[in-house]
Amino acid sequence: MSSMTVPRLLALALFVCTTAFGVAHGADTANNAAPEFTSQDLDRSFRREPVQIATPDARLHRFNMWIADDDQRRARGLMFIRQLGAEDAMLFIYPQSQSVAMWMKNTYVPLDMLFVAADGKVVNIVAHTEPLSLKTIESKGIVQGVIELPAGAAARLKIAPGAQVIHPAFSTAPR
Repeated sequence: MSSMTVPRLLALALFVCTTAFGVAHGADTANNAAPEFTSQDLDRSFRREPVQIATPDARLHRFNMWIADDDQRRARGLMFIRQLGAEDAMLFIYPQSQSVAMWMKNTYVPLDMLFVAADGKVVNIVAHTEPLSLKTIESKGIVQGVIELPAGAAARLKIAPGAQVIHPAFSTAPR
């Protein structure tokens, strides 16, 4: 075994991993260009599940959302995605209900964020978030999940606070 210390080994391993990540995803390390991801990259990192949103106007909107259900996926989210289709969306699921704060760091597309309580009710919507912003976007209440839709989708589909999200992560029965 080499005389390299554990901290130096860890630093070397981190360097190798981050360099490999940048090369694998087209990062231009000389110019510090951000990697670019596509929906196909998301399909490799996230599973998709059907999610429905029932709006107050008695309409049911169906999505096949990418699911961010662990710390690594929630941290990754939609970062480095340069475009989303009209029906693309991501559902962030938390292990317990809590106040949530998000940001748009490394997120290139504007989003509508729907903050969802444990019973599936949308409690807050922040529309047209600012791409690449470090500004904190807060749930303004206790939530179990967050749905990110392309900006303008909430208004176009008439999704407002009080809409019901239908997915196994949320209980529609009173607790």
